[in-house]
Amino acid sequence: MPPVRPMLAKAVNGIPAGDLAFEPKWDGFRCIVFRDGDEVVLGSRNERPLTRYFPELIEPLKAGLPPRAVVDGEIIVSIEDRLGFDALQQRIHPAESRISRLAAETPAEFVAFDVLALADADLMDEPFRDRRALLEAMAGAFDAPVHLAPSTLDRSLAQQWYERFEGAGLDGLIAKPRGGLYEPSKRTQFKVKHTRTVDVAVAGFRMHVDGEGVGSLVVGLHDDTGGLHHCGVAASFTAQRRRELLDELAPHVMDDPREHPWAEWMDPAAHAEGAVMPGTPNRWSGQRRQQPWVPLRLELVAEVKYEAMLNGRFRGTTRFVRWRPDRTPESCRFDQVEVPVAIGLSEVLAA
Repeated sequence: MPPVRPMLAKAVNGIPAGDLAFEPKWDGFRCIVFRDGDEVVLGSRNERPLTRYFPELIEPLKAGLPPRAVVDGEIIVSIEDRLGFDALQQRIHPAESRISRLAAETPAEFVAFDVLALADADLMDEPFRDRRALLEAMAGAFDAPVHLAPSTLDRSLAQQWYERFEGAGLDGLIAKPRGGLYEPSKRTQFKVKHTRTVDVAVAGFRMHVDGEGVGSLVVGLHDDTGGLHHCGVAASFTAQRRRELLDELAPHVMDDPREHPWAEWMDPAAHAEGAVMPGTPNRWSGQRRQQPWVPLRLELVAEVKYEAMLNGRFRGTTRFVRWRPDRTPESCRFDQVEVPVAIGLSEVLAA
């Protein structure tokens, strides 16, 4: 019975070796599907139901799944044969009319990669190799928009997937021990994500929520015309480093914030819906972020580690690496960013 917390994965460097099954790592919403006859419940990672947001998946899941089953997977949206995470995020909305419209405009798909229960059998204590075999047998009834996640035991092929599938919007690999049980909330699987560095202009900072030092650096990159675009924040500082950063940044705080390239962010009226700027409402909480940001003169450059960039914004956690005193903020441009070779999402699903 729902809810069930999904099993998780811990990050590792490099593709691990061993008795492992490798799968693409999807950039979507984790979802455990519960089917009992005509009743279908879509459960999220935080145990909140997703059912009302994706009504277009209910009938295909009824058609593809056995009458009683619990299946783990990912909800995705495909835009021009590429994962569209921005479009997927837009699906979480309180208005039923908007949900219905977006279900038609940007229909979701479901990628199944594990099975937790089938008929009267609880499969969570069965090894993954047996669960995968049952899922593959079950997948004979799948039809788009319900898919079986590709899986391989070939580590060299997994390496190829890791390198190529990013071009369709995926963000790495999942490595699953074939003898592993299904353990909710435990990180007993492995994830290998793309990690890169880029030099960014440091345009400001936010205080930590406890008020003790710097919580994050507000960073940006310049376009071809010299315009500075907000790309996100760099964080993950220790308590001691947060206090040190406050002293390091103090000489760079602007006396007159109106001279900052992003001065309009100081005007509450500028926080229009959908604007990408600090302090705008968060889709998940519905609240404005309360931490004020402090504008800095454009004098500092930082090297940051990131996993991916989507529509000019960092995706996932971005970490500060070091200061770059040898570079000027004006030299921090988007042309540093590595762009993977594009491939179709359909190629990934057919692998």
